[in-house]
Amino acid sequence: MFRVSPTAKLLVISQAPGTKVHASGLPFDDASGDRLRHWMGIGREVFYDETRLNFMPMGFCYPGRLRNGGDAPPRPECAPLWHEALLRHLPQLELILLVGGYAQRRYLGKGSMTQRVRAQAPGRFLPLPHPSWRTTGWEKKNPWFGEEILPKLRAEVARLT
Repeated sequence: MFRVSPTAKLLVISQAPGTKVHASGLPFDDASGDRLRHWMGIGREVFYDETRLNFMPMGFCYPGRLRNGGDAPPRPECAPLWHEALLRHLPQLELILLVGGYAQRRYLGKGSMTQRVRAQAPGRFLPLPHPSWRTTGWEKKNPWFGEEILPKLRAEVARLT
């Protein structure tokens, strides 16, 4: 879901609302949100405080289901049409979390998600894997994420919120 405020210094860009989020109207109002909040070291009260944290998906609407299950990818026309224009109205942003491959490809170009997260792009972008249940195995294979990336993420989130 799309939520922005002129006071928030932190923006989360992720793929598109899933079925639970589409129903509730709150971004990351599901198990992946629990994991993302844990990674960030904050509770729901900070996470959903629009004055402190903004959300902008790659697709602004629920993209539907794939035939084999799971959510469809974000609609490809949304980000090119809206992101640049909206970001111009948010000059106070200091950090943009690029959550998942769709957001990372849009802002960092081609490459593997693991390489982008490990490299930690310079500037105001901080790439993260998507916090779905599928990431559990990835985290076990990449212990550096919890040891190196999460402390940096938590420090930045604490500073900006």
